[in-house]
Amino acid sequence: MRILALFALAAAAGAAEDTPQTRYLRWIDGIAQKHLDQRASRIASVRTEADARQRQEFVRATILELIGGLPDYSGPLNARVTGRLDHGSYAVEKIVFESLPRIYVTANLYRPAQSGRHPAVLLPLGHWEQGKPAVQGIAANLALKGFVVLVYDPLGQGERLQSYDPRLNASLAGGSTSQHFMAGAQSLLAGESFARYRIWDARRALDYLVSRPEVDAERIGCTGCSGGGTLTTYIAALDPRIKVAVPSCYMNSFRVLFSGPVGDSEQSLPNFLSAGLDQADYVELFAPKPWLITSTLGDFFTPEGARQVYEEARRFYRIWGAEDKIGWVVGPGGHGTPLEVREAMYAWMIRWLKDGKGDPREQSVETSPDFELLATDTGQVATSLKGRDIYEVIRENLQARRRDSTRAELVKFIRELAAPAGDTALAPRVVSREVEAGLITERIRFESEPGLELEASLLIPRVGGRQPAVLVVETGAPASPLAVRLARRGNVVLALNPRDTPHPSSYPMLGNWLAATRAWLAGRNLPGMRAHDIRRGLDLLAGRPEVDGARLSGAARGVAGIWLLLASAIDPRLRAIWIDQTPASLRSAFDNPLHRNLHEAVIPGFALRWDLADVVLAIAPRRVIWTDPTDWMGAVRPLKGDYRYRPFEAPDEPYVRDLMR
Repeated sequence: MRILALFALAAAAGAAEDTPQTRYLRWIDGIAQKHLDQRASRIASVRTEADARQRQEFVRATILELIGGLPDYSGPLNARVTGRLDHGSYAVEKIVFESLPRIYVTANLYRPAQSGRHPAVLLPLGHWEQGKPAVQGIAANLALKGFVVLVYDPLGQGERLQSYDPRLNASLAGGSTSQHFMAGAQSLLAGESFARYRIWDARRALDYLVSRPEVDAERIGCTGCSGGGTLTTYIAALDPRIKVAVPSCYMNSFRVLFSGPVGDSEQSLPNFLSAGLDQADYVELFAPKPWLITSTLGDFFTPEGARQVYEEARRFYRIWGAEDKIGWVVGPGGHGTPLEVREAMYAWMIRWLKDGKGDPREQSVETSPDFELLATDTGQVATSLKGRDIYEVIRENLQARRRDSTRAELVKFIRELAAPAGDTALAPRVVSREVEAGLITERIRFESEPGLELEASLLIPRVGGRQPAVLVVETGAPASPLAVRLARRGNVVLALNPRDTPHPSSYPMLGNWLAATRAWLAGRNLPGMRAHDIRRGLDLLAGRPEVDGARLSGAARGVAGIWLLLASAIDPRLRAIWIDQTPASLRSAFDNPLHRNLHEAVIPGFALRWDLADVVLAIAPRRVIWTDPTDWMGAVRPLKGDYRYRPFEAPDEPYVRDLMR
């Protein structure tokens, strides 16, 4: 079993005392906690069953809105059994069905040997790379206790790898979580959440499960760990066919979770907190049906966060007179399902789906090597069945919903995107000052929004008089060689690091996903906030006595060019900008399953109405110098339009001259 350690990286973000990351984290956590305070006041007013039902209606509608609704598809499952394994007391059937056209789901059905109709359990998976074989011990034990169990591979796992390369027998994106991030960023840009496709798979798996003649459709439970706990939470809350839920190692209040191990794309819905929700809302939406939360003492989804969910949900269940139907169990060890947790889950399922008749003690079972549980010949739906990748579905959905919008609507949208949380005095302070031949360098800190301080280097040529100025957007150490060259040409230069930059990452394809995720959970947007940071940098430059405020320009490389474009669209003080090796189109992110640093540029729903070419038009007639435009893998692309290309290792000088003319 291998689970990616992204959560551990997220938790480590708070280790340092004063870095751009910890300053941003403290600031954005403050916003999140205010949303949670407001929610707490609303929850406190829920006192009667009528209040509770009204809250449930609000929560259900809000969740569906946040994920972009569920797919409008009612086609056949086209399910078939591709093989069987007989274990005497139970059998395992290998299943393939279609969730959406040519989106194939591979599964194993564990069926008790006894005849008749049985209660059933849907068992979604966590982020195990091998998929369904990872939980065969749990599934077999449930089958021995009289349950029909369906275990299915999630997207990006088991036999459903995305961007699959048969030469490597692996995904080009990396592990399962990275594959989810690829689809997650694309989904957000298209105005939806990757969660909708994960939930849809679970619903279609449930469709298959209840179609089986051995299954009593009125007695269905759901359980899963980690990412499977997420899906258990979602499908139980949204599909009334689930009668009992046991999510493991997932449920936590964002009171604790937000500044810790925030989950990946399907686990972090845009505007979730700003819409007035927390994870307890899923449990309360399920009420008064039986729900058991399970945790472990050493999990990064901490027992304290789970306790807060449990305590609030218990009060909600008390309104219904059903406090015995909400439970919480904490087992030993780290992230996972130790024996104590597994047996508590068996007992809960037996209690509520089998009238308490059965033995919850775990039995020793025969397990199979992974290849014996494959439902396809090659072990991948991409090669055996010519299945589609989910990015193709996301792209089709985007194309079906695209609509035109005006320049005025775009400018208004960007202004709202970049709007600060409140007014604050710039109040720059000089941290250090160096003087060398012809150049003064001041290291500066200033507030971009109330409570959020940024860092920048101000480079002042010692030439006297009022000089033109250039804001250089930095994503690494401040005062890059470009910034120094511009200053030595006689320009006052502000080398600005927008919030939470530079950002160290062990996952270079993902970029600063964590800062972006926390922003959208709290109802903010990272590219928009960084555009605001750039505007505050312009405020600083325009207020300097050495600067000619009528001659302000900007420069950026890579994805930072998108933040500069957004700032320029709403700030006419920038008379010209130069962006280099910046992706030319947000919509081109849907052309392939892979992308680099897309989280740094994701604006939920933006691709439905606009692209970066529309932002350039909004800047006109001011100049945008765009050199070597790229795709989302960083390759320079030959494109039509007002782009400029330069030979290998050609110098910046011609473009610097053009920027300053």
